Amino acid sequence: METEVIIIGGGLTGATLACGLAAQGIQTVVIDRIAPADGISPSFDGRASAIAQSSKIALDGIGLWPVVQEKTEPIREIRVSDGPSLLFLHYDHTDIGDAPLGYMIENRDMRAGLLHLTQETGGLTVAAPAEIVEMHRDNSRACVSLKDGRTINGQLIVAADGRGSATRKAAGIDVTGWAYKQNAIVATIDHAVSHQGIAHERFLASGPFAILPLRGGHRSSLVWTERTALVDSFMALDDDAFLNEIAERVGGFLGNLYLVGPRFQHPLGLQVATSYTDTRLALVGDAAHGIHPIAGQGLNLGLRDAAALIDILVEAKRYGLDLAHHAGLERYQRWRRADNLLMAGMTDVLNRLFSNDVRPLKAALHAGLATVNNLPPLKKTFMRHAMGQVGDLPKLMRGEAPG
Repeated sequence: METEVIIIGGGLTGATLACGLAAQGIQTVVIDRIAPADGISPSFDGRASAIAQSSKIALDGIGLWPVVQEKTEPIREIRVSDGPSLLFLHYDHTDIGDAPLGYMIENRDMRAGLLHLTQETGGLTVAAPAEIVEMHRDNSRACVSLKDGRTINGQLIVAADGRGSATRKAAGIDVTGWAYKQNAIVATIDHAVSHQGIAHERFLASGPFAILPLRGGHRSSLVWTERTALVDSFMALDDDAFLNEIAERVGGFLGNLYLVGPRFQHPLGLQVATSYTDTRLALVGDAAHGIHPIAGQGLNLGLRDAAALIDILVEAKRYGLDLAHHAGLERYQRWRRADNLLMAGMTDVLNRLFSNDVRPLKAALHAGLATVNNLPPLKKTFMRHAMGQVGDLPKLMRGEAPG
């Protein structure tokens, strides 16, 4: 099979990148070890993701947003507190315009939308489930051989195969980072009182506890950061006891709570690849970087990677260049690594500062956030950061044609 770009990994970032490239006339093949139908099973992934405004604009540009829009919930406010009632930072979208601060979508709904779009997009082939047995990259070509006997030739390989990326490891690219000794417990709840499109972030001694609004008004996704040493004991609780633990942390503002579906847990850590590129290779999404979920920006960073790479590859094709030409890959590395390092550092500092019970430190932090809350110009700047409207944005995220 001859193509132009070979993407290893058909998750949220990899599939989005594939649809974006194919929509611009770049022949693309996605290889994934998981069957597409498995990725939309409720038992596969119970997480939900925040979609920043700039990411929404990019998803609209590739045709995904109209497919998934009915599955999203606008984030109208963000309330940050140190407990059920002690508010010290409040973002309201009406302070800066009509657009929501962002949107929440369950991962399986986004996967289902991407599955539909990949099937409808010309110039895009999905090989899944498929196992890679050999990969070759040199100055003239990139080649991937599959266990079923197929061989795929292209100009560029993109690693979008997650934090443990086998493609990155095979290229000899190291990562720097550390574990947090924290795990994220993820669950979905129904509740009697509407969430009103408000996202809550509670800073507890064990780590942040997020209550994130889902479509329909009476469903929320919980991301409960807990010490790794205690996670197994919480996960082993029966549903009633687990729900009691949740209710204690949520408080009573949502009324009666009901646990929906299975619960999941994920170890947390920070990692950044020492290089985002190699010969005929680019890393995107979690293969390039992994951060703490405290700011809800993990997927948005991956989507920025994808939009930036689309910009660079479309421009290269327009000028008749090799899609893996050195200057283009160097530009991608400089562009995305700096942005991702900044966000990784910010989330690391926030998590370390707030995941403790040292009273003098917490009092100082609260005072600082209260100051931000009472300075409208500074607060609006932070809100625009949360919406993904600050920095060197790819053209797709500005609503423009890429390249």
